[in-house]
Amino acid sequence: MLPSKSFELTTVARTVAPGTPILWRGRPSEEVLHVETGRVALGLMEGDTLVHQLGVVEGPFWLEATAAVLGLPSAVDGVAETAVTLRPVPLTQFQSSLKALPKAAQVVLTDVARAHRQQTELAVSRLAKDAEARCAEWLLRHAEPAGEAGSLSVLLRQRKRLIAAQLGIAPETLSRVLRHLREQSLISGTGRVVNLVDPRALRSLAGV
Repeated sequence: MLPSKSFELTTVARTVAPGTPILWRGRPSEEVLHVETGRVALGLMEGDTLVHQLGVVEGPFWLEATAAVLGLPSAVDGVAETAVTLRPVPLTQFQSSLKALPKAAQVVLTDVARAHRQQTELAVSRLAKDAEARCAEWLLRHAEPAGEAGSLSVLLRQRKRLIAAQLGIAPETLSRVLRHLREQSLISGTGRVVNLVDPRALRSLAGV
């Protein structure tokens, strides 16, 4: 995403062996890693083992720069697939360099990072969560304030088959999940409007 020439890489590089975890999902970090050489597999770990792989990146490459741009923890885990040479850059230095960019470039970079983060979170959700959890997360993400104070609802602006495709499930599965959520009194409504009756329970179900 970002050329290393935009930063003064003055820190000491280190090399890690294949199989070494170097990035942890959801864990805040005070540094951003620039992969100078080697390949890193990205996905989801159980313990120190990558059990679900989303992709592979190869140096030179900024590792999870999207998270650093947005000031968020990493959305994925990362494990060295080969011997990898890393050069850490303090997060404060990385973000200060971004602020030195022209304002228009900062806006574009942030917009691209947000879009990339949403796609990554969707891919992670498909791997890590079942259909009900994915559906609950989708409803929460698209919820808007409704008439009564504190109430939330979702207007289904797309056909169910398109929503199901976003969630990586069949349209029949989406209909079944929505029916089950209604039976549990977590949502209500029919047609194009879904009322979130119990947002707290939906958040628990979604794991967010």
